[in-house]
Amino acid sequence: MDEAAVRERLREVSDPDLRDDIVSLGLVNEIEIDDASIAVDLALGAPYSPNETAIAADVREALDDADREIELTANVDRGMDAEGNVLPGVKNVIAVASGKGGVGKSTLAVNLAVGLSELGAHVGLFDADVYGPNVPRMLDADQHPQATEDDEIIPPEKYGIKLMSMDFLVGEDDPVIWRGPMVDSVLTQLWEDVVWGSLDYMVIDLPPGTGDTQLTMLQNIPVTGATIVTTPQTVALDDARKGLEMFGRHETPVLGLVENMSTFTCPDCGGQHDIFDSGGGREFSEETDLPFLGEIPLDPAVREGGDDGEPMVLDEDSETGEAFREFVHRTAINQGIVHRKRHADRMAPDQ
Repeated sequence: MDEAAVRERLREVSDPDLRDDIVSLGLVNEIEIDDASIAVDLALGAPYSPNETAIAADVREALDDADREIELTANVDRGMDAEGNVLPGVKNVIAVASGKGGVGKSTLAVNLAVGLSELGAHVGLFDADVYGPNVPRMLDADQHPQATEDDEIIPPEKYGIKLMSMDFLVGEDDPVIWRGPMVDSVLTQLWEDVVWGSLDYMVIDLPPGTGDTQLTMLQNIPVTGATIVTTPQTVALDDARKGLEMFGRHETPVLGLVENMSTFTCPDCGGQHDIFDSGGGREFSEETDLPFLGEIPLDPAVREGGDDGEPMVLDEDSETGEAFREFVHRTAINQGIVHRKRHADRMAPDQ
């Protein structure tokens, strides 16, 4: 079997999101064949994304009778400047943002990171919410960073995730009373001095709003995608719009919007109550042509899991846990779409 025959086989493999075969889309970077193996390098950029995992499985199936070992690798241009990248070992940087506080942004960031890790990905979680760092408590992470001989910071790990938070660097009850330039300086130092290693995903829990911290991050970190957290109520959606505008001005892809604190189901009577209104997130997504990442119920177990350091995404027996896992899957899927579409658009003139 020669390269042309392999490419013809791969035309049977369709991209479920871009709606064409992977050869026509330019998603087959390279094919190498010898007597023992067929090596195929694919333009896939979201490791362990359900849809990209399915594409890889379809490639193996298409070549299943080739009587050779099938070796798959993945490389895609993420639009980053390699020379100035402060996180060279990180494939994807996903910022979790909200226009206002109190919508459960940190809860979504923690569950996203843990959910991606559960899929098999190597994940880091950066708590950039300088004035309200809650990630260590939500993960029951009581270890503190260590330092190397070169004064680099080795982040602690929990649930297989590498963690960094301002909470590790200040006293447990000490308030962070800093002006903007000092915050910028500390964040920049943490980006550059933490030994993150090789990661499939870095999840960043941003502070609420559209202030100095967000701008510093967008100007210095190669963010590959952002998710916006809101509740169904109008005031939260108004602020979510501001967050969407902020990412648009910095040409940051927005992977979608997730609605938190949706319908509450009464544990006693089974009745459903829309405490914060209903349907606002989905309507906002349709209005702005923004992908909708799902609805997370208003469930007391989410609060209990956050207080006890047991993320709800790990609960396999509840509808709320399933809602979190669906959010994780859709976020990873959309990150992959961003990469593959950019690659396909760039390759189009050569096809």
